[in-house]
Amino acid sequence: MNAHRRQLVQLAHPVYFSLLASVASGLINTVWVSRLGGAAVAAVAVATNTENVLLGIALVFASGTTVLVAHARGAEDPGAVRAAVRGGWALWGLVTPVVVVGGFLAREPLARLVLGSGEPAALHLATGYFALSLPGMAVFFAQQLVDGILKGAGDTRTPMRLALLANGLILVCDPLLIHRYGVRGAAASTVLCRCVALAAGLLALRRNALLRTAARARAAEPVPAALRRTLTTGLPMSADFTVRQGGALVLVAIVARLGVTAVAAYAIAYKVMYVATMAFYSVRQAAAIHTAHTQGAGREARRDIGRQAVLLSGALGVTAAVLFAAAAPWIMAAFGAGPEVAGQGVLFLRCVGPYLLLMACFIALGGVFEGGGDAPALLAVTVVGTAVQLPLAYALSGLGLPGVCLALALSMAVQCAAVAALLRRARRQEETEVSFVRAA
Repeated sequence: MNAHRRQLVQLAHPVYFSLLASVASGLINTVWVSRLGGAAVAAVAVATNTENVLLGIALVFASGTTVLVAHARGAEDPGAVRAAVRGGWALWGLVTPVVVVGGFLAREPLARLVLGSGEPAALHLATGYFALSLPGMAVFFAQQLVDGILKGAGDTRTPMRLALLANGLILVCDPLLIHRYGVRGAAASTVLCRCVALAAGLLALRRNALLRTAARARAAEPVPAALRRTLTTGLPMSADFTVRQGGALVLVAIVARLGVTAVAAYAIAYKVMYVATMAFYSVRQAAAIHTAHTQGAGREARRDIGRQAVLLSGALGVTAAVLFAAAAPWIMAAFGAGPEVAGQGVLFLRCVGPYLLLMACFIALGGVFEGGGDAPALLAVTVVGTAVQLPLAYALSGLGLPGVCLALALSMAVQCAAVAALLRRARRQEETEVSFVRAA
């Protein structure tokens, strides 16, 4: 096996299980809260979606720190490692109070914004959930930063174990606390279990050999400069995630034009697709970390990492497309979908294959851009792709869910073409620089 591919696999598979475990907490809460009625389910669903949006904010310091620590590790510079860690914690300390205090004070308007005023029971429950979950964002954000530091140091297994620990505890605590305190118990369970995982994560930081060495070194730059560097590095990645989440929300509104049956089928199929898309994102994170670790090895190494990431993620995309197409009826039946919803969902899962393959290649290659410091260019491609996707989806929605699948595939093809153009331009620039050096 190619050395770069072997390294990508080693880094990616713990990330994948970590991402799956993170999604599992929302599913676990929903399963237990469903016994309390529809209003309770709606309240928890709103809170979970809000947390997904806030994750985009956490990526500013979490992903930025991952890349900077990985760069410093690759350069074997303990002072730079320490500066990157300090910068991440400084940015966490700056951002978290704004989110926690602002969110807590605006908890009722926030719930009303999402749910509207027509569901007073759900509105009351969502406000109560937010009263605990939004202050708990401080723990969630810290946990994301700890994971980011460890990943940058080359350790993706510990974040996986921390995610499994948190969600294993949630599985035990949810029925107890929800039975006693209702929806608030679900929020309390999540926050308390994350506190335990965070404590274990902080202990893991203290035990990490690279970070222990860095703690004894003199920081390469003062905290304000390190904070600005973290912000500059992480902001494009955060914006990329936010644009994609915003596009996904608008896409749901477009699908809603097709009726309740189509929305239900799309919602189930989209959740099923997480199993595949998280695999793509795990390869992306692995590619970003590995590219940052080999930053000084030259562009040839970066191109090889990109090729191997595309091959690995592309194989996952093909596998997912084939499995979804073959198992679509059983998948929809497992979710208890009625005949009409199941029929629409099966059709969607059998049409989404080209999009999955193109997405797999684009997402994986994006990690090379992030690890190489070219995240702003990738953000521009994402913005263009989303701008193409939504009008196309609206125009083609007359064909039903297959039309939506076609719009997704075409917009992803545009993004892949844009990335290919960026790579060709970078190669021409490199060849020009080499020719200039030889001439000199």
